[in-house]
Amino acid sequence: MSDAIKHECGISLIRLLKPLEYYKEKYGTAFYGVNKMYLMMEKQHNRGQDGAGFASIKLDMDPGERYMSRVRSAKQQPIQDIFAQINDRINTSLDQHPEYLDNVAFQKKNIPYIGELLMGHVRYGTFGKNSIESVHPFLRQNNWMHRNLIVAGNFNLTNVDELFNNLITLGQHPKEMADTVTVMEKIGHFLDDAVAKLYKQIKKEGYNKREASPLIAERLNVAKILTKASKNWDGGYTIGGLLGHGDAFVVRDPAGIRPAYYYKDDEVVVVASERPVIQTVFNIKYEQVQELDPGHALIIKKKGTVHLEEILEPTERKACSFERIYFSRGSDKEIYQERKMLGKMVFPQILKSIDDDLANTVFSFIPNTAETSFFGMVKEAQNYLNKRKEEQILALGPKITGEELHKILEVRPRIEKVAIKDAKLRTFITQDSSRDDLVAHVYDISYGSVEENDNLVIIDDSIVRGTTLKKSILKILDRLSPKKIIVVSSAPQIRYPDCYGIDMAKLEDFVAFKAAQALHEENGTTSKIKEIYEKCLAQTGSKDKEVVNYVKEFYAPFTANQISKKIAQLLSPKGINAEVDIIYQSIESLHEACPKNLGDWYFTGNYPTPGGNRVVNRAFINFYEGKNQRAY
Repeated sequence: MSDAIKHECGISLIRLLKPLEYYKEKYGTAFYGVNKMYLMMEKQHNRGQDGAGFASIKLDMDPGERYMSRVRSAKQQPIQDIFAQINDRINTSLDQHPEYLDNVAFQKKNIPYIGELLMGHVRYGTFGKNSIESVHPFLRQNNWMHRNLIVAGNFNLTNVDELFNNLITLGQHPKEMADTVTVMEKIGHFLDDAVAKLYKQIKKEGYNKREASPLIAERLNVAKILTKASKNWDGGYTIGGLLGHGDAFVVRDPAGIRPAYYYKDDEVVVVASERPVIQTVFNIKYEQVQELDPGHALIIKKKGTVHLEEILEPTERKACSFERIYFSRGSDKEIYQERKMLGKMVFPQILKSIDDDLANTVFSFIPNTAETSFFGMVKEAQNYLNKRKEEQILALGPKITGEELHKILEVRPRIEKVAIKDAKLRTFITQDSSRDDLVAHVYDISYGSVEENDNLVIIDDSIVRGTTLKKSILKILDRLSPKKIIVVSSAPQIRYPDCYGIDMAKLEDFVAFKAAQALHEENGTTSKIKEIYEKCLAQTGSKDKEVVNYVKEFYAPFTANQISKKIAQLLSPKGINAEVDIIYQSIESLHEACPKNLGDWYFTGNYPTPGGNRVVNRAFINFYEGKNQRAY
């Protein structure tokens, strides 16, 4: 989208079900898993560019031999950096011992990162510093193999304070108040407890300490641990974990907010945040990749068995619709069709805005991620024209001349590549006055693509803040001398903060919020703002289930069309000659286009967990009190 917003993370997990020698013989390398993990992480680079991490576990290693490895990077190209480090270690070891080039047993014993269990992570930081300490996977170490825990996830919890205090009550001393640390320590606590109880039970059965270890691995109930740990989690999450002895899991939140997909055959078990990643890397069909059900965990035992377990009772499915609109790769079969549908659904509003004048209208898109919805929009324009042509031809009947027929048939939607983002340009000057001039040149235009006094329709994924539109895109497009510029958002108006992993935390950042505020000022209803603030303030000590989203009342007096018109006024730069119109997708059309992903809280304020209402009210309190800070 023209106003970039960040998605938190993407995860990848691979469990090789055969000995490493099998992959060496079949695929020519014992590094098969490492190579596949590199591809999976690169195919999810769209989900995270602030950092990347990789962890692996080797099965059945002898005491004293290293069985866990981890590498992380927060550099500018983190995925390339971590795999460069891995390759350096591998190549150095093989250079020192060329005689072991084909000796898989030696490689497994002596070279780090080569294991049967691998996990990767790409990160967009929505909270905290983008330092190496914030990069997943996180590691909880212990001399007991079973108590070692590696965690990575795509998640955000709204009740970190509560969970942190719960850990203190349990007697722990967490090193920081962050949801990743809290989640890891919560799982770790119940893991420790389960291992201790199993050891005590097995010892009573007459086994010695060394004999107990494989029995603990076999009997450990991972699902029970996850159920206890996640009991009070409020948020959206897909969390993957590796246990030191070789068990692994991926668990998804009960509302299915964050995505997770998996695939299994007799060689490998794979989990990723996106379906086409698995399809592409393992060359399999769409139907072979399954979605992990909300509230469930995929559990892989050390012995290689795989099963699904319900961890928490699923609630109403509220899978994130922004995944479909923007974040996930558009190569997914369903997402591709849904994005085309989003473009189709806004066409009637476009037709109204251009007064049915398709002959003098040019269609385009900004940025490239909006291309698929652009296809849907143009196809619908073509369908509309075909119906009109049919009516015209039938009206003229058999008396139609060749010239008349040709004139009717040659009318088609006018499509142009109007704007191109200059990927090389970096707005490196921080002073606002100088920076604005640089921002204004982020996009180049195709001169001659629009005739003077044409309508120009530009479709975008979403209009969040509108900053780039006002400071750059609209000014540049106005140079083409169109009569009217219609900016179309394939998503509805973003009115509320997200608290489940998308970097949209402050109300005053949203142009829809600014537009509603301006309408209150124009209508003399600013007293309503104070009233909402007082209602939000009165709820600060309430339990989550009792909290109501009072911020809905901020928008209630105005129609979506009134807010859109005010947004168009706010985003129109001074001195622009063209009339500007802003069109947003309707909520109803969004649900029709994306029927399986009905999570729409950023548009409607209907949060799928109680913590969402608490967060949005806190965001309004921060706005009213002038606090420039996050609400969670």
